[in-house]
Amino acid sequence: MADSLLALFRESSGWRFALTLLDIAIVYYAIYRALVLIKGTRAVQTAIGLGVVFVVYYLSKRLGLVTLHSVLDLFVSSVVLIIVVLFQHDIRRALIRFGRRPLWTGFAKAQETHAVEEVIKAATALAAKRIGALVVFEREASLEDFIEPGTKVDSIVSREILHGIFVPSHENPVHDGAVIVRNGRIAQAGAFLPLSANPRLDKALGTRHRAAIGITEETDAVVVIVSEERGRIGLCFHGNLVKDLDATSLRKALLSLLFQPRRGKGRKPSDGPEPAHEAGTEAQ
Repeated sequence: MADSLLALFRESSGWRFALTLLDIAIVYYAIYRALVLIKGTRAVQTAIGLGVVFVVYYLSKRLGLVTLHSVLDLFVSSVVLIIVVLFQHDIRRALIRFGRRPLWTGFAKAQETHAVEEVIKAATALAAKRIGALVVFEREASLEDFIEPGTKVDSIVSREILHGIFVPSHENPVHDGAVIVRNGRIAQAGAFLPLSANPRLDKALGTRHRAAIGITEETDAVVVIVSEERGRIGLCFHGNLVKDLDATSLRKALLSLLFQPRRGKGRKPSDGPEPAHEAGTEAQ
């Protein structure tokens, strides 16, 4: 009888231990996904601000700063509501991305690799003809809250389709906007991006380059630019602009930025090539 009770206790303890591990794993994954979601966006600054408030709240309690602690206590008591209000767009994006996450990640990666190759071919061909282009690769952060939506396409990425989109014509209303590539497919054409307000940018930069820099300042997107003025290919990421890329260097940079995991501290292999020290002089 005693042996049976001991066995039952061990089984029960083991079961509780397994549930505890599962509980920790779920919370860890939820926090990880939240950090990945806001990474590369300005929501990070808001999260840091909230973290500072919590640190001050803790210190005020430990140091006996009664008045400060009482004021912050009112803030902390409503923290759930405050987080929902401040991060409502990010929470919505998380739910959307969770719902549309590909089941077969191997197939998704192959599709995105194909998209990269087709964008490189299209950029090279357009640059040779001095036809301007703007192709945005959406990464973890959704672009929906930062762009003015264009025409929904939902098409495979191909050089021919991209060439047709960017050929300048009065009868082609989408050629001035950007193409949005999402999950290896063309999601939109003719989208308009937020312009960078960085005062340190070269004054000679045109709208196309400022738009590419602007969206990469707001999100973790990667943007391929073809200069209409000079027929050169550029790449934007993290608010940086790299100029004068050929097909080989563009492929290396895109594959590094879009597919390689981040490692270590400081500059990472996935951060792509070194940005140009000056933003460039192309007018468009």
